[in-house]
Amino acid sequence: MKRVVRETPIRVAGFRFGASACGIKPSRRADCAVVVADEPAAVGAVFTRNAFAAAPVRVGQERVADGRLQALVVNSGNANACTGARGLADARRSCRIMAEHVGIGHELVAPLSTGVIGQPLPMARLERGIARAVRDATPGGAWRFARAIRTTDAFSKVVHERVRVGARRATVLGIAKGAGMIAPDMATLLVFLFTDAALSPAQARWLAREVGRGSFNELSVDGDTSTNDSLYVLASGRAGNRVARSRDALDGLRRTAVGVGERLARMVALDGEGATKAVEIDVTGAASVAAARRVAETLSRSLLVKTAFHGADPNWGRIACAVGYSGVAFEPRKVSIAIDDVVVFRGGSGVAGARARARRRMMRDEFCVRVRLGSGPGRARMITSDLSPAYVRFNSAYTT
Repeated sequence: MKRVVRETPIRVAGFRFGASACGIKPSRRADCAVVVADEPAAVGAVFTRNAFAAAPVRVGQERVADGRLQALVVNSGNANACTGARGLADARRSCRIMAEHVGIGHELVAPLSTGVIGQPLPMARLERGIARAVRDATPGGAWRFARAIRTTDAFSKVVHERVRVGARRATVLGIAKGAGMIAPDMATLLVFLFTDAALSPAQARWLAREVGRGSFNELSVDGDTSTNDSLYVLASGRAGNRVARSRDALDGLRRTAVGVGERLARMVALDGEGATKAVEIDVTGAASVAAARRVAETLSRSLLVKTAFHGADPNWGRIACAVGYSGVAFEPRKVSIAIDDVVVFRGGSGVAGARARARRRMMRDEFCVRVRLGSGPGRARMITSDLSPAYVRFNSAYTT
């Protein structure tokens, strides 16, 4: 899906962003991106649970352990995944190169990569790209950074909000890349949240978990969890607020950060490779949250359901079928299915006259499928996309 994005200027005090083209992508577009903080920033992160976690993920896990980072170096077009000892050495080398150009310790740099799996990084090209990206880094460079981390993305994903933290106003900037190979856990993409609010390392870790759980772990495009998933939260403290002593005091920041994450997740769904629609799946009335989650995830992965989304076909039979094989116990007579506000299935059979109205809802870019299982307290949500012929065409020749 093509989307027109207005690149309004965005700045977060304490951070500079840069980008360059170093020739990793065949397109010769920008493929090296950097972030430099004025001082070591509090950091929290969430990573993929894929057993084949890429080299930059493994190095990133080491670097965030101390709770402070001052720079990130990101390359796109090459995942540096399943590359063995050489991949780990290259990820660490990219951190040392970045550190030398910035003038900081290499332990304050974390690497990220995204792209094709199984190919070694072209380090000579990347080294030149890092040098140019650092020279390019400015406080107003967020959009350049966002463009450089894209792979199959049709558009850049950038969201920012202002929020009061204590007596001060702070900025939350979210940048994400992702279009295919999108599913929990963690979310199969790269996500960055930058804020000038003051946070302790423990609070930054908590906020990263909250954003991951509240937005990106409710997202699935194709059911594939990548080797490179990473979500970073960095806080410069330049807004001037005091570090809060309780989570309650940080609740406004949490709500804002999760909201930024939710908007980015919807952008990813809309940008799903070949996607034309973003669909929210809302499951209520389950016996537990876990049961509701299982039903929502089953629907988000069903190929038949997703192709019906693409054709704007209110085929409630496919939805009911997927709910039925989810493995969750429920009483079929109590189940209802609605497209937005149009109930299409209730009491064990379809609702007469609902099809045309539901189809009109499904022709929109975004709509909601609501499934009520009964009267239980369990509720869960997923954001997914439709499945189009373009997805198959694209992914059948991704490496060639």
